[in-house]
Amino acid sequence: MSSGNSYYDDLRMKPEVIDPSENEDTLDIGEHVNDTSESASKPNAAVSTNVRELLECPVCLNAMYPPISQCSNGHTLCSGCKPRVHNRCPTCRHELGNIRCLALEKVAASLELPCKYQSFGCIGIYPYYSKLKHESQCAYRPYTCPYAGSECSVIGDIPFLVSHLKDDHKVDMHSGSTFNHRYVKSNPHEVENATWMLTVFSCFGQYFCLHFEAFQLGMAPVYIAFLRFMDDDNEAKNYSYSLEVGGNGRKMVWQGVPRSIRDSHRKVRDSFDGLIIQRNMALFFSGGDRKELKLRVAGRIWKEQ
Repeated sequence: MSSGNSYYDDLRMKPEVIDPSENEDTLDIGEHVNDTSESASKPNAAVSTNVRELLECPVCLNAMYPPISQCSNGHTLCSGCKPRVHNRCPTCRHELGNIRCLALEKVAASLELPCKYQSFGCIGIYPYYSKLKHESQCAYRPYTCPYAGSECSVIGDIPFLVSHLKDDHKVDMHSGSTFNHRYVKSNPHEVENATWMLTVFSCFGQYFCLHFEAFQLGMAPVYIAFLRFMDDDNEAKNYSYSLEVGGNGRKMVWQGVPRSIRDSHRKVRDSFDGLIIQRNMALFFSGGDRKELKLRVAGRIWKEQ
């Protein structure tokens, strides 16, 4: 909903999240903050809405971290938004100068807040200045939908995303640790309209995403197949997989470790961490008149001992 203030709304269209660790001019709060380990839940840990609103930047609406700027009238905003408002207070339009709100920074240092992923299962309570770092690593933070082609912005836990892939993206779901897929594509010389495929496999009580697609590498299209694991990277390392493609008496084999879906589809693809098939080889495997791609990719997933 619009705030009614077009000046605020224009600035919020380009939000910036400032990592307090990158600010050199930071309040010394070592005496207030323990390490980032989970604090015990306390009865008085709940912070009033009014206090939280005081620590919310009126421009980007993110939590403020040192140095917190203020104008001569006492209005505050985060250091990241100060240059964006051209050194003018977004509330009263007075010049900001170099006034710093040390009192509000000390108030923040005394606070303990629940993780923002509380609804996903995290029960920890964290010091204000440790909370941001914890949330960047929280084991309960939701995953992004691994369906690559639609720029899908859906997030959630693994069971939710599995249902989402099945119901909303109509992804093929298979059970078992071995597979044999056939990919057919007319006019394989074009990458722009090349379709890519995603299949989800269920085995060992986990879910895996098999990707197959074409992309441009230099001047020529290539094909890549790779596996992603629907959980965190530390769990993904417990599994391995192999992919095999061939034809006309030749074959290529790839063996690797599935990448967590914490890594984006593009990051995995652009790192070439999978079975890469050059176009000429793909057409050779396809046989025939080389005008249609017909690849059969076999694979196996196993759990390391």
